[in-house]
Amino acid sequence: MNKIILKGGTLVSPRGTKHADLLISGEKIVAVGRHLQADAEVADVSGKLIFPGFIDAHTHFDLEVSDTVTADDFDGGTKAAIAGGVTTVVDFATQNKGESLTDALNNWHMKAFANSSCDYAFHMAISDWRDDIREELPAMFEQGVTSFKVYMIYDAMELSDRAIYELMTALKQYGGIVGCHCENSAIVGKLREKAIANGKTAPVYHPLTRPDYTEAEAINRFLSIAKAADAPCIIVHLSTKAGYEEVLRARKNGVQVYVETCPQYLLLDDSVYSRPFDESAKYICSPPLRKNDDSKALWDGLKSGRLNTVSTDHCSFTINQKRAGQEDFTKIPNGMPGVQTRSILMYTYGVKKRRISLAQMCAYLSENPARLYGMYPKKGALKAGSDADIVVFDPKGNGVITAENSLSKCGYEPFEGMRTVGKIEKVFLRGRLAYQDGEVVLEHTGKFVRRSKNSLML
Repeated sequence: MNKIILKGGTLVSPRGTKHADLLISGEKIVAVGRHLQADAEVADVSGKLIFPGFIDAHTHFDLEVSDTVTADDFDGGTKAAIAGGVTTVVDFATQNKGESLTDALNNWHMKAFANSSCDYAFHMAISDWRDDIREELPAMFEQGVTSFKVYMIYDAMELSDRAIYELMTALKQYGGIVGCHCENSAIVGKLREKAIANGKTAPVYHPLTRPDYTEAEAINRFLSIAKAADAPCIIVHLSTKAGYEEVLRARKNGVQVYVETCPQYLLLDDSVYSRPFDESAKYICSPPLRKNDDSKALWDGLKSGRLNTVSTDHCSFTINQKRAGQEDFTKIPNGMPGVQTRSILMYTYGVKKRRISLAQMCAYLSENPARLYGMYPKKGALKAGSDADIVVFDPKGNGVITAENSLSKCGYEPFEGMRTVGKIEKVFLRGRLAYQDGEVVLEHTGKFVRRSKNSLML
């Protein structure tokens, strides 16, 4: 069994930093301490920050949407993930109308198995709530799927308020949790119809037909349903100040709500939609990019600890795929890449700009998602007994984000040209070196992660 000592590094956790060595044996961390000695290979990581492997709990690989399929499947997408220090992704096993949850889960297992270069788990995205689906819930928990996704928008995925309430109440007995894409379907649909009817077909109308109040109203409604069900819940990809304020009000009223945001909502704004089509279409995602005031509110939420995780909503499409909506912005496939750049962006524009601390970066990218989604301390921790998922981060490195350096197959980089501080030097996946000096050196060894209940406390 291979043994490695990572010697002299600075270990990062949500509780701060400490100088300590790590002893890896096989797939596990077996000891943490100063001046460790063992019959092992020694890797000097002096001057480096050592993080638990990052977790991206919101990716969409190999997803059929808008009559096409995402550019990144589990092969290419998870290589980009490893290059970004992401050792575990939680993707969405998406149930099609009329399909069973078991079939949906099996479909995603087939997509990921033997193709993933990082470990993976699945949320179950439910599009069709029926009595027989309710009966399948225990089987999902037996198979390690403990979180569920619902949508308040999209014809193929939208659930009624009643269905969401019934799902939430049904999951309580198993300790499950529901995350929601919150946008008001009726209002967004009408605004989009009106825009197209009036010849307003360019990407600039994408954010104008999905205004902030459509997110805020849906968040208010979803959190009211959660209160009625007396169930915990998650808001995914929060994008607005108005939505954030709804979260704060609901928490004061006793709702147990966890909140995720994404780098695009922290670092980009809706001015990009005024660019020529091939440029502006890159940024068509839902919810759309917002105003600077919204970004500021989200950073404040991270600084104060009121937001809980930062994921990416990685859902990539090529420019050619985006051109399906050249004459009608409503036909542009929605989504952007991001799994490779999240950590370096959060370090550069979060930690180095003093918007969040180093400890908070570790919380939002590693421990909090591990706890929220029932993987801690197997994942998200540098502890004896934890999986040896480790990121060796050089704080003195620097670079520029470019499409040329991206492993995503979409062919562009939304954060193109942004200068970064820090560099991911090495990534270990369950004790094996998976990424080093700009290259993925271990492929297709990802394993499925069976998850338990949420253990993140608000």
